[in-house]
Amino acid sequence: MSNKKYSLTKTTKNYFGTILFQIKAEISFGNISKGELGGYIEKESNLSIEGNAWVFGDAQVFGNAQVYGNAWVFGDAQVFGNAQVFGNAQVFGNAQVFGNAWVFGDAQVFGNAQVSGNAWVYGNAWVFGDAQVFGDAQVSLKASFTKGWFIGGDDTGKITDITEKTGSTYWKNQYVLGDYEITPIEDEKKEICLSGKKVKVEVDGKTFTATID
Repeated sequence: MSNKKYSLTKTTKNYFGTILFQIKAEISFGNISKGELGGYIEKESNLSIEGNAWVFGDAQVFGNAQVYGNAWVFGDAQVFGNAQVFGNAQVFGNAQVFGNAWVFGDAQVFGNAQVSGNAWVYGNAWVFGDAQVFGDAQVSLKASFTKGWFIGGDDTGKITDITEKTGSTYWKNQYVLGDYEITPIEDEKKEICLSGKKVKVEVDGKTFTATID
């Protein structure tokens, strides 16, 4: 009895001269059942034989790209070049991850988003819509990026400092180029103790300073 995680079937796709093989689960693991057909990869080095990583549907992984850990690639997504998708990351929709990009942690890249270059997307970050993350950019924290170009490095073409939008010094050297939206995902609200704090109160145009008991 084989303990091999998956095999390459005879069902193929030709992607601009690169032959991709549909995969088939040879054992049950995670949410995958034995015999289940998956997406398309070029070679076994594209998808780890360990962990619960899987390629679904019409998704494609090729080149020197690697998907491992518990990562999922599905929908019509493509991962190629030297890209790596791992951890609990998910890439789906029409998203593309390529170049030397890494998507990991609990990150999600979807919609028509592209992550490329030496970019990293990790943590709880979501990159989606028509967003493009490239260069040496790093996208982390609990933030959602719906559109725009996110770049790292110097301030060439700088329009705004992300720090102004997120309030985080993490973004000190990261910039947004072009049309953009940044929607932070708020953490659970915490109570703030004001006891002993001085506050200013305006009454009828006059400002008073009071100390809260």
